[in-house]
Amino acid sequence: MSNAARNALLIIVIALIVASIIFLESQKVRMFGPSAGAIDAVDLNATSTMVHTPDFETLKEKYPVAKELVAPDAYINTGGEPITVASQIGKKVVMIDFWTYSCINCERTTPYLNAWYEKYKDAGFEIIGVHSPEFQFEKKLSNVEDAVKRFGIKYPVVLDSNMLTWNAYNNQYWPEHYLIDINGLVVDRHIGEGGYSETEGKIQELLTQRKQALGLDIEIPTGIVDITQVIRSNSPETYFGAWRNEYLANGKQFTQGMQTFTRPDDRAMERNQLYFAGTWDLKDQYAQNQSADAHIIYKYSAKNVYFVASSADGVEIKVLRDGVPVAAQRGEDVDASGRVMIKEARLYKLINESDIGTHTLEIIIKGTGLDAYTFTFG
Repeated sequence: MSNAARNALLIIVIALIVASIIFLESQKVRMFGPSAGAIDAVDLNATSTMVHTPDFETLKEKYPVAKELVAPDAYINTGGEPITVASQIGKKVVMIDFWTYSCINCERTTPYLNAWYEKYKDAGFEIIGVHSPEFQFEKKLSNVEDAVKRFGIKYPVVLDSNMLTWNAYNNQYWPEHYLIDINGLVVDRHIGEGGYSETEGKIQELLTQRKQALGLDIEIPTGIVDITQVIRSNSPETYFGAWRNEYLANGKQFTQGMQTFTRPDDRAMERNQLYFAGTWDLKDQYAQNQSADAHIIYKYSAKNVYFVASSADGVEIKVLRDGVPVAAQRGEDVDASGRVMIKEARLYKLINESDIGTHTLEIIIKGTGLDAYTFTFG
């Protein structure tokens, strides 16, 4: 083949490759359907009246622009009206808080959020709770509404049932929050619990910047909210469903379907391992007992034990600690005889020790139909 022919063939091949790329790009499915455009950064120059701080040009080189909420499924505490990030920029300092109501870490963070909202809302602070569910039952609006009331949340909450806003922010944790200044820039973020005084100090700093930018004559509250919480645990979050049940010790891990379990000898049980007794149907997200008087056994090292569970028809469980019904160490959901009625899908508080210790928790299910999701500890 001559050089001219070779060059002509090369040109044709390159042209075909380019054409193919253009075609494939045109056929890509948009990740979030019609709302995909909403994951773009908020337009910081949407109006001619947009207020920026004097150092805005420098700051925007350092910090990312906030993303918009993506197609929320519902709004709570907004009077039924939508709320957007864009509508707050140039007016308020905003905290976006990703949470889910069965998460004990989120529950322990909520008192700080509630206190900050009450303390700073009149000084130009807004919180938008983005409820991004870990489990299927957390997608139900009435369940989230009940949790909002139970936790005393007054700030706006949006349902992110399909994790669209979660994905737009590339979020990875519950809880995780993002602080957005009056310019619309994400200038601070925090993962998990803790760091409360640092976060509150940043809120005060951003509100002071807002005050100066808007030329307001207002007082910014000072001092730090003090909510004492002692969190101590040497036991990991433990999942029951087949998708993440790596601590299941006497059955087939990561396997959906029916399994019959034999209760192991107490001396053979290891700490931080999950044991079943009876017949269980292991679903993706939870395990459901199919035989009455089924058992769950777990040797923990912690101060508090929490149980995420539900039951369509309601089922009674009995909670044993080291072989006897839990008494003085019972959590607030356990009655004086060591019993709990499990029905609504939520986090149940089973054990409340005076200090960290190693003990064996045993749950006896009096009927069938318990949906067991997780143990968490504190």
